[in-house]
Amino acid sequence: MRVPDALLRHRITVEPYAGEAAYGPQYRHTIPNVRALVDEAHRMVRAADGRQVTATATVIAGPTLDCPPGSRITLPDGRTTTAITVTRHTAPGLPVPACTEVVCE
Repeated sequence: MRVPDALLRHRITVEPYAGEAAYGPQYRHTIPNVRALVDEAHRMVRAADGRQVTATATVIAGPTLDCPPGSRITLPDGRTTTAITVTRHTAPGLPVPACTEVVCE
C-alpha cells in the first residue's frame, strides 16, 4: 500500500545527486512534476555526516522516489533546496501507507 495521491497536493522537481566532480556536485536526469506533500517548517536535524543543520522543509512523496541525500529539489514556491536525509517508510503486512520522507536544507 502506498501513500494516497489525494494527500500529495504539491508538485516538486527533483534532480538526483550523482556525486562530486572537479567542478562541484553532479546531478542525474531531472524528474519534473513529482507529486508530494511539502511541510515548510523549520527544525534541527542531524545530517549523515553528524553535523546539526536547520531543515526548512520536509517532503513526503511516493515510496519509489529517486532522491538520494544531496539531491537538488525545487519546491512549489520556486525555492531550490538540498536533500539532507532521505527515509523510506514501509510496514509490510500492515495497513500503513509506504512513502519516502525527504528533509531539506
